[in-house]
Amino acid sequence: MSEHIHKRHNKSLLLYHFVCPIKYRRNVHDESVSATFKQICLGIEERYDIHFLEIGLDGDHVHFLIQSVPSNAPKKIIGAIKSIRAKEIFRLHPEVKKSLWGGKFWTSGYYVNTVGQYANEDVIKKYLQNQGKSKYKEIHKNELRLF
Repeated sequence: MSEHIHKRHNKSLLLYHFVCPIKYRRNVHDESVSATFKQICLGIEERYDIHFLEIGLDGDHVHFLIQSVPSNAPKKIIGAIKSIRAKEIFRLHPEVKKSLWGGKFWTSGYYVNTVGQYANEDVIKKYLQNQGKSKYKEIHKNELRLF
């Protein structure tokens, strides 16, 4: 289970699920490329406030479960990951470039969704609608664990 990230002026638990298709929907992950892929992620973690909780290589696309901080917008996170990974994979595995003509590893798009650990949309809506009603606060304060 993920832990909160404590910074000087904030505490956060931001989780994102990203899905990134490989250009031309090619499956370029053999055992060697997959190992390199995961090592690159460890290097990214050391340089940025991006933590890879899970990585799923699924043929022609990659799933990431990532935790980051509020100063890193989802677009900034996936931009860094896609550019660094593409450059390193092409540098360390030039054979991959032959399958992906045009010099691009990823498609230009991606999918992103937030992942809630403590509450879903309905729970938050009910909590906000019932602000100031002490009975509701007492019943559901353990469910939200916001503070």
